[in-house]
Amino acid sequence: MKKKHLIIVLALYLISTGVSYAASSRFLGNSQVDNSSNNQLDLDRETSLGLLLNIDPSAPRDQECPISGKMYTLVEREAWEKRRPLFVMIENSPDARPQSGLSNADVVFEAIAEGGVTRFGAVFYCDAQRQDVIIAPVRSARTYFLDWASGFNFPMYVHVGGANLPGPTDALGQIRQYGWNLQNDIDQFSVGYPTFVRNNNRIPGKQVATEHTVESSTERLWEVAQKRDWVNTDPEGNEWSDGYTEWTFEDAPFEKGTVTNLSYNFWSGYSQYAVSWEYDAEKDGFVRTMGGEIHLDHNTEKPIVAANIIVIKTVEKGPVNELKHMMYTTIGTGKALLFKHGNVEEINWSKQTRTSQILFTDNRGNPVPLARGLTWISVVGLGNEVTY
Repeated sequence: MKKKHLIIVLALYLISTGVSYAASSRFLGNSQVDNSSNNQLDLDRETSLGLLLNIDPSAPRDQECPISGKMYTLVEREAWEKRRPLFVMIENSPDARPQSGLSNADVVFEAIAEGGVTRFGAVFYCDAQRQDVIIAPVRSARTYFLDWASGFNFPMYVHVGGANLPGPTDALGQIRQYGWNLQNDIDQFSVGYPTFVRNNNRIPGKQVATEHTVESSTERLWEVAQKRDWVNTDPEGNEWSDGYTEWTFEDAPFEKGTVTNLSYNFWSGYSQYAVSWEYDAEKDGFVRTMGGEIHLDHNTEKPIVAANIIVIKTVEKGPVNELKHMMYTTIGTGKALLFKHGNVEEINWSKQTRTSQILFTDNRGNPVPLARGLTWISVVGLGNEVTY
């Protein structure tokens, strides 16, 4: 009897162990994938930033990027013309720093996501053809970033979930409403590994919560787009660039000015998100500082340098709900400051509809020429001061 009882107990133990293992595999599977993917990621890191295109060093750079105005080779142009831009949501909490990939963006939008914490919407296109650019940490969608992204005519909108409370901040609901989920939306919640990985060792020695660890790359994202047949054409089959309004870019010669630095904050008392830029005449660009520290790109370990800084002033509303979500007026007109070549100019911004591009004009309504290169657009409230 005792022997029979022992066998029954042993059998029950083995069954319960199997069930427990199956359950843990089911509910903790993502963690197991994350760990194994980190090992692979360490191997990928040695090659993922390597060159993708065979570019002759002597090849002329005479092909204008439609987004940044920067000049590239014909080989690079032939590569980007097969694709649509990426618009990637990138986190900016202290746990996310330094971010990966911002230096290779053509345009970056910056605004508060919630609670005084800013977030970036980065456009990757021309400057990401030569190499596979690691992008991290990818974070969630916000409604006003959808408006700015819409100006790039159905870019691949890349994010990890998003605001979804009923009401005007429901970014995920708006993505469905716009039809993006079937046309250009790349959400980590539906795509997953290996396009996205949770790289807990992205910044060695820095332990952060898992929501700060999502990483992807430009080539992985464009691969998803290609598999879905989201290539260089919009949902109606037209070249995406045919429906895109380009900004105006200047040609030399230009005069360098005397504005050596500028600074601004988004919310008073949130010094970790305070921004300043210092003009580097040799680079003819502005070097970014944030929270009192030089803002580095983790991929290159070099400072972020922008050719244009545009500080947009608009109506800021919020927090509007219990999750501290914000709202910004994105459609209409307003004032802005443009910094380039060490100069500053008071300009106007305008955006007629959600799907139209944001435009920059002078007081006579003429397009304002931008410097060729990275354009960084910071969006602040009407009462915010910019010191220079």
